[in-house]
Amino acid sequence: MKTLGAVLAGGRSSRFGSDKALAMLNGRTLLDHAQAALAPHCDALVIVGRDGGIADWPRPGVGPLGAIAGALDHAAAHGFGQLLTAPVDCVRLPDHLHALLQPAPAFLTSQPVIGLWPVAALGALRAMLDADDDLAVRAFARRIGARAVESDFVPPNVNSVADLDRLASGLS
Repeated sequence: MKTLGAVLAGGRSSRFGSDKALAMLNGRTLLDHAQAALAPHCDALVIVGRDGGIADWPRPGVGPLGAIAGALDHAAAHGFGQLLTAPVDCVRLPDHLHALLQPAPAFLTSQPVIGLWPVAALGALRAMLDADDDLAVRAFARRIGARAVESDFVPPNVNSVADLDRLASGLS
């Protein structure tokens, strides 16, 4: 089954104070790092929530589920069976991520935005977004029966410049 990878890069970065996707880490943007981390796990890769990329659905500003819906829609239109998602501040992923999350739907307990979602879940996600109900990724996961997967991998979480500095010192 073909897997589309999607870097979720459309957040407001309000806690970070500037566009987190363009923040520099060891000479490359977080967006560049996230793309490099996700690319080995999928057949093709898209960026969601940025100019020139895939748009959130139904509109920007509804959080990660809007990005996942936009990417699932793109995946469905282009013949992919599943979508692997990661946030823009995830600069590394476990080598066995795709296998870890099989079969879809599944997500990492420590970071539910890192998930493998079947394209068939698009209708359920659109219904959630239309209802403007609980728009948490975990609520979507519950709705479609996704498995929460435990892993020793601790995903980076960059919410501030101090977090970025700590990450940089750990990668050096």
